[in-house]
Amino acid sequence: MRWFETRGPVYPEDNYVVARTEELVDFVDRLEKGRYIVLFAPRQTGKTTIFRNALDALEGKGNGYFPIQLNFEGYVDSSADVFYNSFCKEICKKIRGVFQKRGENPYDSFNQFLSNTQITDAISMREFFETLGSLLKNQRFVMIIDEFDAIPPPALRGFLHTLRQIYLSEKTRCPHSVGIVGVKSITQLNYDRSISPFNIQDEFKLPNFTLEQVQELLSQYTDEVGQPFAPEVIASIHKQTAGQPVLVNRFGQILTEEMDIPKSEPITMEHFSKAHIKLLRERNTNIAHLTTNIRRDRRFEALLMKIASYDEGVEFTLHNELISELTTYGVIAEGADGMCEIVNPIYHYCIMQAFKPAVNGLEQNYLPEETHDGFKDYLTSDGYIQMEALLGNFRDFIARAGFKILQVPETPQEYVGQHLLFAYLSQFVQIIGGTMYLEVQTGRGRMDILILHNQRKYIVETKIWGGDTRYQAGKAQLAAYVKSEKAVEGYYVVFDHRKAAEPRVETETFDELTIRSYVIPVIQELPSSVPA
Repeated sequence: MRWFETRGPVYPEDNYVVARTEELVDFVDRLEKGRYIVLFAPRQTGKTTIFRNALDALEGKGNGYFPIQLNFEGYVDSSADVFYNSFCKEICKKIRGVFQKRGENPYDSFNQFLSNTQITDAISMREFFETLGSLLKNQRFVMIIDEFDAIPPPALRGFLHTLRQIYLSEKTRCPHSVGIVGVKSITQLNYDRSISPFNIQDEFKLPNFTLEQVQELLSQYTDEVGQPFAPEVIASIHKQTAGQPVLVNRFGQILTEEMDIPKSEPITMEHFSKAHIKLLRERNTNIAHLTTNIRRDRRFEALLMKIASYDEGVEFTLHNELISELTTYGVIAEGADGMCEIVNPIYHYCIMQAFKPAVNGLEQNYLPEETHDGFKDYLTSDGYIQMEALLGNFRDFIARAGFKILQVPETPQEYVGQHLLFAYLSQFVQIIGGTMYLEVQTGRGRMDILILHNQRKYIVETKIWGGDTRYQAGKAQLAAYVKSEKAVEGYYVVFDHRKAAEPRVETETFDELTIRSYVIPVIQELPSSVPA
């Protein structure tokens, strides 16, 4: 039986695989046309799989193409001399491998060339390809290079200039087509900005899975095993992952291998919720990459929180260093309106966890002095959450803490309210045995917190005050979302950082749905007698 794979390339004989037929046809078509293609995308998005399939497709077209695959990962700490020497040996080995795979032997002059050739620099590399092209005769040489961004910086300038020179030389050339694959784009590498960029490139974008592709992937398991996924489970997997391939496959692993769900039973939303919490709490490779990368620069926190908290958002431009880097890591993307968006709710949740202090110093102030049973005071006698009382206490907690909220360690004051609400609700949910996750509707401007407990769903939306018009519009947006989630009430928490901010508590009805709104002033300054 096949399985869902999260640790590397996928193989149809072993794994459940999304065909990505349209993307593959597009990629192969560009190779056939002789394009020099760049494919830069975050790790674990399926780059290796698609270009390997592209080479297989070319090989299947007969002897018209001579495709090889290289990997530069091992050169990351090499000198230029070591790189070119090893590159020569590796490319010759790969060429011999193609002949061997075809059951052929290179003729004598070809063998002699492979045995005696040397590549020591960019000039000898160009001469190598000129000779190789004449020896291959009518076969078009196609070279795809994985992990290209590990090329030693001293070799980068000459290597790219040589490829550019070959590309512009004549219509019949060797290599006929080149695919450069990596994480960092050429402009992000240590590139000499005084020379012309590698502007011959044909950029290829590899999108995440669509909902239909997630259905295609999971249906392969159902067809093989007979165990169906409820339609809402498939939709929820796509919604929470935005189709990120490794996260989709990780859901598949958990649900089909790790939860011991009887194969005679369908996979339901109850199962999805458990799998979702497991994925959020674990430290898998994809999440580890995410959190490691966003901690590289403290400026990332302010940018990500601004994207998530303000309706006006942040304009997407790769000319901005921080935006470009977060895009490279797969954390943000350009939305339909040209603004930055966090790519999926799982990443948003992990970002909040990564930036939330392990201890904010205010935990002892969460509850009033007259508490009887701690957070469990906010459960009814039959075990349901009293959300109005819980959020009313949070509002009172902010007032009780006063200026101390400005002393929460490593937290920008502009976003301290949202960090504290997230921490407050996280502790509450943990104590009562519930679950909590995020739903990011647009990827920016709002954070919807979903709490599941005792078979009920509670929705809390939080954002930063952006004016009365946006405040009022947010209520209707929340009501529409509450209705889509088949809940009956929603809670709207808005943090107001204006100096003359006034607290508000409002309960209104929208299309038979109840929306409870809280505007919570956030103190602006420390008292003069208290050191910052």
